[in-house]
Amino acid sequence: MQLKDRVAIVTGAARGIGRAIALELARRGAAVVVNYHTSEAAAHEVVEHIRAQGGRALAHKADVSRMDEANGLVKAALDAFGKLDILVNNAGITRDTLLMTMSEEDWDAVIAADLKSVFNCCKAAVRPMIRARYGRIINISSVVGLAGQGGQTNYAAAKAGIIGFSKSLAKELGSRNITVNVVAPGFIPTALTDVLSEEQKQAVLKATPLGRFGTPEEVAYAVAFFASDEAAFITGAVLTVDGGLVMH
Repeated sequence: MQLKDRVAIVTGAARGIGRAIALELARRGAAVVVNYHTSEAAAHEVVEHIRAQGGRALAHKADVSRMDEANGLVKAALDAFGKLDILVNNAGITRDTLLMTMSEEDWDAVIAADLKSVFNCCKAAVRPMIRARYGRIINISSVVGLAGQGGQTNYAAAKAGIIGFSKSLAKELGSRNITVNVVAPGFIPTALTDVLSEEQKQAVLKATPLGRFGTPEEVAYAVAFFASDEAAFITGAVLTVDGGLVMH
């Protein structure tokens, strides 16, 4: 599953799952635009790591919940590398609380960062992909978007929305040789999950048939598959990387 001569954008790529995805795509030969919003030093560390391994990368700051900045991110990729083959929408936040105590700001912030960002980046990316008649779009959802989770109505709505959005876009773009797929991670220890109590973590662990938490790298392997030519006949799919947590 080599990605030599491919160009990828990974949003929210400075830390956690996004970082692992950026490194894995670069390891397989892709040039990577490492998007970040606030973690500038961490993003540049990812770029330096890729370059030290002989790869090509650049860091680009953008709040992808804003359409103009998503457009700027895609333009940066085109200006630097001449094309865009792979888009990985990974950026997101959580603001967990019960609905009764959730503020409108908490709802709007998560919907904007987690769902509207996917719309923005896809809209910006599809035009050059259509011109090239090639593209791989991989959107990062969550098992919470499939099964729900108390205290995360905003996050669950955004992640479920990503799935419906992706299936619809897959139908729109299939005739242009552009695939759109979803990776839905289970419990992957990152900064986003650090807010959970030890009791909550143990409950998830007990409900996971494989009996362990996943790693960011295991999510990155799934993304790399969808980005590859080996996945050329797969579109509109949702791949759970969750140790069996929400198997159907």
